[in-house]
Amino acid sequence: MAGENRTVSEYIVHHLTNLTYGKLPEGYERLDYDGNLVSVVPEGGVWTMAHGGAEASAMGFTAIHVDSMIWSIGLGIIFCWMFRRVAKRAETGVPSGFINAMEMIVEFVDNTVRDTFHGRNPLIAPLSLTIFVWVFLMNLMDLVPVDLVPYTLEVLGVSYHKIVPSTDPNITFGMSIGVLVLILYYSIKVKGFGFAKELALNPFNHWMFIPVNLFMEIVGLLAKPFSLALRLFGNMYAGEMIFILIAALYGAGVAWMAPAGLLQIGWAIFHILVITLQAFIFMVLTIVYLSMAHEDH
Repeated sequence: MAGENRTVSEYIVHHLTNLTYGKLPEGYERLDYDGNLVSVVPEGGVWTMAHGGAEASAMGFTAIHVDSMIWSIGLGIIFCWMFRRVAKRAETGVPSGFINAMEMIVEFVDNTVRDTFHGRNPLIAPLSLTIFVWVFLMNLMDLVPVDLVPYTLEVLGVSYHKIVPSTDPNITFGMSIGVLVLILYYSIKVKGFGFAKELALNPFNHWMFIPVNLFMEIVGLLAKPFSLALRLFGNMYAGEMIFILIAALYGAGVAWMAPAGLLQIGWAIFHILVITLQAFIFMVLTIVYLSMAHEDH
């Protein structure tokens, strides 16, 4: 629930601020939480953890969201461990329990790839499985009570911490840019010079319209990673914001505790659908874009 010494606005800002590490520029004035001057960054700047969003913004391009990196990499390791464990225990007999659940996921992803991807590439199925499960696990962290991890770590001296990597645009854009690299790679590999012709002579097949065609096609190409990243980020960020707003109701008095609890349970049940759907959409769009990159007709 909301901290006793924080307003609702401060509570929301606190829960939406990442644990950021970066280089503060020379001469930057560091303030405490009450707005009082604490120190001035010496010549050459200093590498440190940011004390709030203002310092994180001042760090600029050197900043890295430590919490997003820890949780995204950690969940990726969990994904690899789970499927490695299942692969070692898999047998020819009828599976049961956890193995059966994992095999259902593999079969579901495999059928989706068969129905959507029209080329021949052994990378697409394992890539799709990785995307679906990894994004699902990152989204699933949104169901952890919003105060549990931040306030536990705050007691240990960590002021800010977000545990849902997919609410960080750096993570979603990182994944979508990786998809864009694969799109460009396979477009050039499969189509060769035909890819350049596709950009220059589509949709208007005349040399006079080459500048217009290039503009339209490049914008369309860049829109793919933008749509992938922003769709996932927007939906998960909105879901996290609603959880935080509901949690803030607990601080409004005893009368609001029961309604807040019911709202939290109801939104969590509905959010399970959102979590799964967003992972599925990210996977399917990746398959569709890569399928388009393999079409050489």
